[in-house]
Amino acid sequence: MRIGIQHRLLTLAMAAAAASAASGASAQSSSVPMAWLQMIGIIPAPTYDPYASQIPRRRPGHPPEPLPMFVEQNPDGLNPAPVDQVGEFVPVPDRWRIMEALGVNTPWYDPYNQNVLKGDKPINEDEWFFSMTGISDTLLEPRGIPTPVGPQAGDQPGSNDVLGQTDQIIFAQTAITSFLLYKGNTAFKPPDDEFKATLAINYNRVRTEEVRALNLDPRLGTERDDGFIGVQELFYTKDLRTASARYDVDEVRVGIQPFSSDFRGFLFQDNQLGVRFFGNRDNNHWQYNLALFRRLEKDINSGLNDVTKGLRDDDVFIANLYRQDFPYTGFVSQAIFAYNRNREDSSFYDSNGFIQRPAAIGREFPRTYDVAYLGYNGDGHIGRLNLTLSAYAAFGKQKPGVFVQADTDIRAGFLAAEASMDFDWIRWRGSLAWASGDEDPYDDRSTGFDSIFENPIFAGADTSYWIRQNVPLIGGGGVALASRNGLLANLRSSKEQGQSNFDNPGIQLLGVGADFDVTPQSRISTNINELWFSDTEILKAARATADVGRNIGTDVSVAWIWRPYNTQNMILRVSAATLLPGQGLKDLFGEDTKYYSVLGNLILTY
Repeated sequence: MRIGIQHRLLTLAMAAAAASAASGASAQSSSVPMAWLQMIGIIPAPTYDPYASQIPRRRPGHPPEPLPMFVEQNPDGLNPAPVDQVGEFVPVPDRWRIMEALGVNTPWYDPYNQNVLKGDKPINEDEWFFSMTGISDTLLEPRGIPTPVGPQAGDQPGSNDVLGQTDQIIFAQTAITSFLLYKGNTAFKPPDDEFKATLAINYNRVRTEEVRALNLDPRLGTERDDGFIGVQELFYTKDLRTASARYDVDEVRVGIQPFSSDFRGFLFQDNQLGVRFFGNRDNNHWQYNLALFRRLEKDINSGLNDVTKGLRDDDVFIANLYRQDFPYTGFVSQAIFAYNRNREDSSFYDSNGFIQRPAAIGREFPRTYDVAYLGYNGDGHIGRLNLTLSAYAAFGKQKPGVFVQADTDIRAGFLAAEASMDFDWIRWRGSLAWASGDEDPYDDRSTGFDSIFENPIFAGADTSYWIRQNVPLIGGGGVALASRNGLLANLRSSKEQGQSNFDNPGIQLLGVGADFDVTPQSRISTNINELWFSDTEILKAARATADVGRNIGTDVSVAWIWRPYNTQNMILRVSAATLLPGQGLKDLFGEDTKYYSVLGNLILTY
């Protein structure tokens, strides 16, 4: 077809040229348009025109429209179609409700279709959107941990004056309701204004085999029922300015807000009261955070924020900077500086009657500290290899020391890495971690690494027995080898209400694991971690014993995660873990202690 048309144009052009030559007329007075002759190659196009190969056909009834010499914005884009080809754009009063005008309506409670409660369409003409989220989190957890016998004596046959029965069972039900109100078209940029509130209502019931394991008063028995309402989010976000045509922005957020200092939650991951400046540059290749928090007290049994109590005299400042695709494409690097100022020099008891500050270890004397953290974090992939890296150095001063009356200098370090690779439906994973320990509890240096508020997603996370359980070191209400949902062996009373402790034995971890995507709905995750204390001199001093081995033991866990609808609206997780004790735990708790954890967790989200 194209060859035929070109041949006909060529014939017409030659005939017109011949007639013009016979009459003595010039080429320009020919009835054949110049563009035709240029298009079929008889007359060359002007050499000065950079768009000579793209000369358009002139539209009937319109003068020629030469293309611009340069396109300043979006150089890779195409010019828009002329109005007379696509027609006029007709404004509509509400583009969000076009389908409703056509008679298509969905129930207000349907989250999978256009729903004003899910932020799919605005609630008024000013483009204010509202989104509501409801979550039900149900947990059932039988477990076995070393349980000290209270000084008043145990109530079980065979209990000695140190350890009693280890079996416990926990039931917890949490209902979370979140309300979000924001203004702005968020297809390409953050909201102009954003208000968010999240409330959590928790009920928990715990049963043990020993008195004083749950409450200081032994008359309260071996069971505890408790409920609490916590304010987990209550903040306002303002879009300060748009810094570029690519919607690089600067924003500020004020109030109780979630924040994670790094990719895996090694240093600080919590919902706390503060002010945060954040934004991005260079088409989102750079992101930054400047945040200052004054920590809230927490309910000891649920872990939720307690806004009815005064603020803690504990300040956290964090500045971090992210760079996308550095040093490799697909890998994100982060540099971080954090500073923790603590002035909690008075005693504090939790709602169960146990002392939280100062911790029941060493001199048990109130102390304060200033500690700074310098760190690097990386997360992403290098080719097929998925990789996460974290490194922190902590330095500062505490007054006084945990075991000595004099002030001590804080010098500690932390390293962690996790690598994985996918092979079809299987992901193999390797993990390692090191946190420095204190070699001498009675010198002027505190070299055990501790975080501000850790919540690690690492080496099996809370499926792991060691990370999930708070294994106690001494009598009920004392300190734990590791906090609940924590990796570090930091000897804190709790991470919710206790202080950081830099006089600790440290930890070393070497682990392997695998995730099996059996079906699109089902995943099986397995982990085996070998654990050691970095140094045990602190443990010997705290327990007044001659020797404690470094080997903690072997942590074995398996979890099944089921998402029946291929969404996050319903998640069922069932897991089991055990800690096969090494010489260190045997020296601390004897040969017969049972270490196990079984977890059933159902999460429903609207």
